[in-house]
Amino acid sequence: MALVSVIIPVHNAESWLSEAIQSTVNQNFSGNLEISVYNDASSDSSANILNNLKQEFSQKVYNFVISGHNGEARGCGYAKNCAVAQSSGEYLCFLDADDVMLPDRIAEQLSLAVSLKNKHAIVGSQFHRKPDGSTARFTAWANQLTPVQLVTQVYTSHGPTVIMPTWFMHRSVFDRVGGFNQSTARGFPEDLEFFFKHLDCGGGVARVDADLLMYRYQPAATTFSVHESAIFRLRMDRLVARVLPGWPSFSVWNAGKQGRRFYRALPPDLRRKVAAFCDVDPKKIQLGFYTFEESSQRPKPRIPIVHFSTVKPPLIICAKLDLTGGQLESNLDSLGLTEGVDYYWFS
Repeated sequence: MALVSVIIPVHNAESWLSEAIQSTVNQNFSGNLEISVYNDASSDSSANILNNLKQEFSQKVYNFVISGHNGEARGCGYAKNCAVAQSSGEYLCFLDADDVMLPDRIAEQLSLAVSLKNKHAIVGSQFHRKPDGSTARFTAWANQLTPVQLVTQVYTSHGPTVIMPTWFMHRSVFDRVGGFNQSTARGFPEDLEFFFKHLDCGGGVARVDADLLMYRYQPAATTFSVHESAIFRLRMDRLVARVLPGWPSFSVWNAGKQGRRFYRALPPDLRRKVAAFCDVDPKKIQLGFYTFEESSQRPKPRIPIVHFSTVKPPLIICAKLDLTGGQLESNLDSLGLTEGVDYYWFS
């Protein structure tokens, strides 16, 4: 049995596959290492490349397993599940076929995973993008999150607080969740759904604070085909289930478009808990109220709009991080609140 299985789903990855596999073979890791690849109906030369790579590298790893199918692609979730099912490793290390692991990735992540008190943890790492500077705001956010924020900032639109291509976990973590959703619907965020299910099972989140992955930026990649509305719904459903019921009332930071969208998406019983919107824009504050025109109630609900300095927590912050030159974060810090207790980001 392998100690670590590297899980690689493949679909039309001929341009990058050799580099990804080579980075696996080049790991500074002395334990039994297995490469498990599932080819999800690639129509390019990925299958031939994989067979050649297996012949080249089979003697350098404990095991090199390849399978797949022809015809119609069944999606990332299906391919990852199949690659896990055919693997034998005690630990699973996920790698996208267009990414590259740095040489110490497996050793560093295994060391952290073994040391954690909560053995049911997803362990990620810092990363860099190629081309340089791609998605700079997202990269900075993910790489700089504190251990507490890895859990509290799970409701932002960025998705999981440790990115999927850096995931490393004990096999039991995967088994407890039950694998990835195998929906073939284009745009379904199976990684985020898995992440939320993992947290709901009592799973932990940790990150090696070292750059261990080159995460390739491709606007046409599957990541960028995920529908924003699907991500919004998953985030909303979990916030509604896990956070808002425990608050007798709360306020929404942002009386603009995003704050109103959040308010309208709430179930009726939770809308009634919204005490106020808060903002910094004098024009919005001068309005005095936000009227929920779509409501069937009579009279229609009118929610006060107040200056942020007078708002009472807890808060849901419906504003994007790092877009105001630090002013938003400074305003929030001035209130002396605790993230994950007094407020959550829903940006």
